[in-house]
Amino acid sequence: MNNDNTLKRIKRQEEKEEILDKKETLTEALRNQIRRFIETLLQEELLATLGIGFYERGPERQGYRHGKRERTISTSFGKTTFNLPRARIFQEEGDTEEWESKTLPRYARRTKDLDDGIISLYLNGTNTRKIKKALRPLLKDIPLSKSTVSRIVANLKEELMRWRNRPLDKERCLYLYLDGFGVKVRIGWRVVRCTILLAVGVREDGEKVLLGMEMMNGEKKEAWRLFLDNMVNRGLRGVRLVIIDGSLGLRQAVEEVWPGVDIQRCTVHKARNLGAYVPEYLKEEVLGDFRAIVYAKGEDEAREAKERFLEKWRKRCPGVARSLEEAGEELITFYRYPSEQWRSLRSTNVIERVYEEFRRRIKTQGSFPSEDAVLVVLFGLFVTGQVKMRRISGYKEMSLLALTGA
Repeated sequence: MNNDNTLKRIKRQEEKEEILDKKETLTEALRNQIRRFIETLLQEELLATLGIGFYERGPERQGYRHGKRERTISTSFGKTTFNLPRARIFQEEGDTEEWESKTLPRYARRTKDLDDGIISLYLNGTNTRKIKKALRPLLKDIPLSKSTVSRIVANLKEELMRWRNRPLDKERCLYLYLDGFGVKVRIGWRVVRCTILLAVGVREDGEKVLLGMEMMNGEKKEAWRLFLDNMVNRGLRGVRLVIIDGSLGLRQAVEEVWPGVDIQRCTVHKARNLGAYVPEYLKEEVLGDFRAIVYAKGEDEAREAKERFLEKWRKRCPGVARSLEEAGEELITFYRYPSEQWRSLRSTNVIERVYEEFRRRIKTQGSFPSEDAVLVVLFGLFVTGQVKMRRISGYKEMSLLALTGA
């Protein structure tokens, strides 16, 4: 019996080794394919730059080849060594300069998928030792030091700075979601609670885009005004509808920056406010009456539901009625827009979802060491694709809306 078990173990071990050998053979074959692909790509790029092929002559020649050299890049299949072609490019002064590939920059040592993986783990609060362990199947024999991670994160910071200062004149957004949320940040010698202001726009094709984010000391009118002015100064135009929460400072800032623009108050925020005015046993009844307003078949039906709500709750719970009246007509602005879009225009949920994802990533952190650290993490969630925003509901109606000016 023992001999039989031993033979079975030996057989299983041999099968495992055979599978590993096959995997290694496949990996090596894929690595060779990657090498050939990279070399072909570089040769095509150089051919387009020189304007002429091997051993050809002609007036269109922009330079000349002069050999090749070995280069190594780290991919998800480990290190790949390939031949990088070399060339000299003619200059106007009659001199020449060394050709540099745009496909593979001079100092690139890793492919973007590796850098994105490292950044993703960093954004989750993972230290260098844990990053190396988590990426071991990808890194293989690729060295990864603390300084390497720091350089990758520094590149992300530089990208954030460029993004914050980019022109917005080509971002014609018809709708704009505005909201903020608080985070704990160490400033000087104390940990204080600051607010991140976010702006998400909806383009004419229905795509949502992150337009701006800034850290401020609260959501007062002055803070929102600076935030909005910055986007306007960078070229933001064409905003017709702004979806906001109940912040008085935000509403005042919007009216000053875009006088007469349509404003939609977030119905989710208002539902929370209404619930705060009544005891637990009345909450469901209040919210049911409120849903009759914001889920009506049209504006007329919504107005009738609103009148019924006020008539009923003015007597039973005046605070609830006052809270609803405070929002005025801005709770039902979305009814003026295509019905296919109502679900997307009722609330600032798009920013709420960003906040939930952000909070999930930082739940193990008590506070951030600096303002930059907060914004880098939030920005990194977008650029690495960990936070994605879907098109607005009824996006096919956007083009018609843009043409008619409705």
